[in-house]
Amino acid sequence: MNMNGRTADAGRADEVAVLGHRAGLVSRRSFLVGSAVGLGAFGLAGCATPDGLSLAEAQKLYGPVPEEKFPIPAVDVSKVDRKYYRRTVRYETEEAPGTIIVDPGNYYVYRIEEDGLATRYGANVGRDGFRWNGEAYVGRKGEWATWTPPKEMIQRQPEAAKYARGMPGGLDNPLGARTLYLYQNGAYTLYTIYATSDPESIGNGVTSGCVGLLSQDMIDLYDRTPVKTKVVVLPA
Repeated sequence: MNMNGRTADAGRADEVAVLGHRAGLVSRRSFLVGSAVGLGAFGLAGCATPDGLSLAEAQKLYGPVPEEKFPIPAVDVSKVDRKYYRRTVRYETEEAPGTIIVDPGNYYVYRIEEDGLATRYGANVGRDGFRWNGEAYVGRKGEWATWTPPKEMIQRQPEAAKYARGMPGGLDNPLGARTLYLYQNGAYTLYTIYATSDPESIGNGVTSGCVGLLSQDMIDLYDRTPVKTKVVVLPA
């Protein structure tokens, strides 16, 4: 399904050394990215990457989330290119704070913040032939949602037919821990921004048009995204 529409002039994204933004999930785990205490505990204060994010910080940011309905295991961060770790970056755009901008060509999702900044997440996106661009909005949200494959998917992948009546939420569910459902003109587009438990999918085109973030990143985005939030998908 193509969603042609006006795209935002997102401008240029420049990284800034602002780590450990106001991520609710990280706060709940009492971790301040970049804190001397956290680094000292791991003895890795001198092991930061050129981008300023150490392995210890990434392991904390993407650590286990045991309080979830289905406890989420830690991400094997060694399987994720460090450029896709969550960061706060400089981002020039005319879009209002809170807007979500998907940049499928670079495998990023941005949440626009105040003062010319954005929270940037690494993502997986649609594979060739399934990419789209345009404007939508978050029509509804779901936690550990039931996944029902669309008829088109069942036609392409008959093995999905066993879930035609829905697959209950859980770690094996393709939608994962959190889902933002994208709508246009009051109708569900069949596209979502969802949580993936596959770290190797980040930075790749693997879906049928949906956009996936690591579970820890998706929980962070979900918690700060109300229904009716504008979503802009840029051309790949």
